[in-house]
Amino acid sequence: MVSTALAYTLARRNIHYGWVVVAATFLTMLVTAGAMGAPGVLIKPLQDEFGWETSQISSALAIRLILFGFMGPFAAAFMNYFGVRKVIFFALALIGAGFVGSLFMTTLWQLLLLWGIVVGFGTGLTAMVLAATVSSRWFTKHRGLVVGMLSASSATGQLVFLPLMAELTERYGWRSTVFFVCAMIMVAALAVLAFMRDRPADLNLPSFGETQVTPPPPSTSLAAALMTPITVLKEISKTSTFWILFATFFICGLSTNGLIQTHFVTLCGDFGIVPVAAASVLAVMGIFDFFGTIGSGWLSDRFDNRWLLFWYYGLRGLSLLYLPFSDFSFYGLSIFAVFYGLDWIATVPPTVKIAADRFGREKTGLVFGWVFAGHQLGAATAAYGAGLSRTELSSYLPAFFVAGAFCLLASILAITLKKSGLSNPAPAAAH
Repeated sequence: MVSTALAYTLARRNIHYGWVVVAATFLTMLVTAGAMGAPGVLIKPLQDEFGWETSQISSALAIRLILFGFMGPFAAAFMNYFGVRKVIFFALALIGAGFVGSLFMTTLWQLLLLWGIVVGFGTGLTAMVLAATVSSRWFTKHRGLVVGMLSASSATGQLVFLPLMAELTERYGWRSTVFFVCAMIMVAALAVLAFMRDRPADLNLPSFGETQVTPPPPSTSLAAALMTPITVLKEISKTSTFWILFATFFICGLSTNGLIQTHFVTLCGDFGIVPVAAASVLAVMGIFDFFGTIGSGWLSDRFDNRWLLFWYYGLRGLSLLYLPFSDFSFYGLSIFAVFYGLDWIATVPPTVKIAADRFGREKTGLVFGWVFAGHQLGAATAAYGAGLSRTELSSYLPAFFVAGAFCLLASILAITLKKSGLSNPAPAAAH
């Protein structure tokens, strides 16, 4: 097998195979995030071709975001039962099928089915839970950095492909963007088949930072695996830590995926900015987010994660409140792109770190899956709410003021987490 031979070759050079798994995961999350971000540049072309209103298209995107989130806990269970490699490959095939099918859609219910349900399920299987699962299985040392890298790939993928997608859509129509997404998915699927492995034990390796090979947990039935997320939810829902993380991540989704990723290009169009230029601003955000989120991973290994979240949410809230006053000039949008981009998804590493420290390594994927469900509920709320605001009030701006205010609330919630609960994970891990 390619991975076995490569692992042996890397071991001779004192390089852990976990970094190859990180690279394959990085590519997967980059591509699926690009697929998630594609509809952001396609709202106007769909309106022009089919006559659908913004709120109607936003309904499909909201369904996708909800499924994207609520698949998280069950995606972790599927990965535990079927293996990471099989689940990722199936997810990529499902996303590809949803986009290929959209080439032939003619009615709104088909959009709801393909981009809402099918793509929602597929992307949900490769959401941030994948980053939490891979980092916790393959790394003990540098885990926060790995989460930061993988989180950056997800957010960056949602943004950096947008200028190219906007250019393709403007020149050749929205279906050309769909073809581009399908090509990216095929490349990622081949990389997963060649290089992804489920656990270090598959290659007789310890996790990075450990000396002993950790055997995989005992196998369970599929029914038991599917019940595990519900069992874990019952347990963690009794703690204030979970609900604070859930609430802050709801606000995180409200102020990122659902608002900026989905509606920013159309918002800029309302102020006379062409889609390619607006998408370029998002790409700048993606570039700065890449460094900001990796930096956040590095910081989360060294500083109190509660205060990191306090600053991240607070600064994000201020940037969103600033945007309506930027006059949407090149200078104003550039300031927003840098300031907001550094903070786009920097909240993920400290949130994962708090979940792992409080609830234990084995439960990290499942716990973060439920926390991430809150993120996508917030994203769906903003995706639909902002579209409704534009339809009913002829303006997106009220949605930005609301999102900014909620971010300031999240910063306060973050510092209410009890520090004692973060530094002593042993009792929770022993359940």
